[in-house]
This record gives sequence, structure tokens and C-alpha cells, in this order.
Amino acid sequence: MQTFDSDGVPIAYLDVAPAEGAAEPILLIHGFASNHAVNWVNTSWVRSLTGAGRRVIALDNRGHGRSGKLYEPEAYGSDLMAEDARRLLDHLEIPRADVMGYSMGARITAFLALGHPDRVRSAVLGGLGIHLVEGRGLPAGISDAMEAPSRDAVTDPTARMFRVFAESTGSDLRALAACMRGSRQTLSRAEVAQIEVPVLVAVGTTDTVAGSGPALAALIPEAKALDIPNRDHNLAVGDKVHKAGVLEFLAGRP
Repeated sequence: MQTFDSDGVPIAYLDVAPAEGAAEPILLIHGFASNHAVNWVNTSWVRSLTGAGRRVIALDNRGHGRSGKLYEPEAYGSDLMAEDARRLLDHLEIPRADVMGYSMGARITAFLALGHPDRVRSAVLGGLGIHLVEGRGLPAGISDAMEAPSRDAVTDPTARMFRVFAESTGSDLRALAACMRGSRQTLSRAEVAQIEVPVLVAVGTTDTVAGSGPALAALIPEAKALDIPNRDHNLAVGDKVHKAGVLEFLAGRP
């Protein structure tokens, strides 16, 4: 991996060229408590995208993976993390890229598409539906779970699941607690209606964290929904329907 400075925060990233093809760039933004490897490499997304002729750039969000760790919630606003992504494009001298995010990464992608439409050729919002607007999703208790003395002290099943996951990825639990408290911003219906780029909203049909994908897609002028059958928030990430739908969307967008 390589690292660059994003306004004082070291951000680690992977940059993989395709074996052949046009090498059109796509930026991948992972979800909460994950990292570029867990979200995109281990699920074969990088292999699938480079196999389709894409240049794949995948960053570790601030507070995650090999990127800088910050411990104040205000350092994790979705707009700030969107600026990390924009600065990475600047650093790599990429004027415009397709951008795909999952869960928290999809929220960051939406903020990037709204704030910098000239930098986003298209956006894939995976694992995030109408809760981008309605503000529900992961329980706020996940922050407390990250700060609990042990996983056994966490009683909420969802919060405990994320504590176990964070431990399995070797994450900095205190940084994740700050991230969860600082990154839960929503966009209004009027704001998502201002997203001008082509958008694919890809959500598992049993995903209770994301909210309805079709409901969000209906609010965005150039969006369409992809249902990932019988997949929840965790299992939808690397699903073959998800991959096929994204590759078809990328091949067909302007």
C-alpha cells in the first residue's frame, strides 16, 4: 500500500492496474470497522473489477486500517471523509472516476457526488438505501460497544457483532467509537435530488440496516435500484448478483 497526506491525516490506499483494457479508474470506499482488504480484496471485488479492465483505487478511511487514527468525533464527518477521497483523486491526478462505496462508504460516496459532481463519473451506493435520508441504520450503541472492557460486556446483538468484527480486523476501537459518533450525517430529500451523476443503489433484500434501496433510488434523478436477493447487510457485499449488477451498470453508464 501507499500513503498520502490528506490535510494532515495520513491516508493509505491501494492502486491496482488491470491486466488489460482501458484502465478507467474506480475508487472504492469501504464501510465502518472494515478496511480496503476486508471489504474489497477478500470479497474478490478488486479481482472482478481489474478483470473487467478497471484501474482500482481502494483507500482505508481515516480511523481505519493503515490510515491515521483520530479520537474526536468531529474529525469523522461524512463531508470530511469525502474530502479525503477527493484529495486522493487529486494526489493520483485523476480528474474524474467512478466511485463505489459500501454502507458508511456509500454515505461518503453520496457526499462526494453531491459536493464534487465534476469528480464523480458515476456512483454505486451499496448497503445504503433510504436510511441515508431517514437517519436510521446502525444503532448508536456501537460506539459504547467499542469502548466496553470486553466483547462479553456488550449485550446488544448488533453492537456485539460489530465489536467482534472490529477485533477480527485488528481495528483501533477508540478511533472507531469516535468515527461512529461523528459520521452519522444524513442528506435531505432535496439534497439527494440534487445528485446529478448516474447512481446505482444496491441493497440486499433482507438488509435491515440500509433501508429500502428502491425508495432511495426514487429520490435521485439518474438512479436505479439493484436488489440483491436473500442477502443481509453483511452477505450482500461480495454477492455475485451485486458484482454482476455493478459491472453491467458501469459498462452502460455515459
